Amino acid sequence: MNDVFSWKRFFHLLKKALLERPVQTFGFTGLILALTLITYFIIRTQMGLAAAQILTFIWGLTGGGAFLASMAFAYFSSNANGSSYLSLPASQFEKWLCAFIIAMILYPIVYLLFFRTVDATFVELYHRGLDPESPLYKREYDDVQVFSFVGWQAIKVYPIFLILSSAAQLGSLYFNKAPFIKTALWFCGICLGLFLINWLFAVILFGKIDGAVPFRSVDILVGKEVGSVELPKIIFVSVQRALWYAIPALFWILSLVRLREKEF
Repeated sequence: MNDVFSWKRFFHLLKKALLERPVQTFGFTGLILALTLITYFIIRTQMGLAAAQILTFIWGLTGGGAFLASMAFAYFSSNANGSSYLSLPASQFEKWLCAFIIAMILYPIVYLLFFRTVDATFVELYHRGLDPESPLYKREYDDVQVFSFVGWQAIKVYPIFLILSSAAQLGSLYFNKAPFIKTALWFCGICLGLFLINWLFAVILFGKIDGAVPFRSVDILVGKEVGSVELPKIIFVSVQRALWYAIPALFWILSLVRLREKEF
């Protein structure tokens, strides 16, 4: 049998991971779905359908996915559970892949299907509530449509989900206690540090500045006026998209390396 990967061994491990901790997997996912419905309804009532769609989609996918990913290796919260998990007859890659599939594939699929059901229901109720005789009927009808999973808003959310979930998964291997909170603090600290370093380099290069966005632009103070130096759009977009996938990939690789270290 292959020491790195075996389909039979992997499916047994995945089944065990899903059924052994139903509260962490099914229970938490069910809680997020219920909160999605409640949040959607509240925001829709207070701010309208458009706000409900994007705000609920952002927090449900990214926040829920990150928290679930932080529980991927919760076995290490105690020495007994950690030792038992490491002794399972499966390779490090299979254990890593199991956590990856639950947090990065199964959860997004379940969440997107549920969100689509909720969103389509509320949009349909809105359309039915319009007056067909109104001169504004067509415009009001067309202004509110089902949230697109391939629209520009959703496309900007997916990289955030990948980065936060992969960081949370990595953090669950480094922090045995309260991994989500500790990872969030660690991640925010790194982001703040990078922004400060970027600002420092901008000050060194340009002197007085009014603002600096990494890999995008620097706002320079010239007397009382503000001028802007920007990267060409094609370069900025290329760097941004590269980071969208390079950062999660790095975190996933580090997670696999860290799991190997724990087994030794």
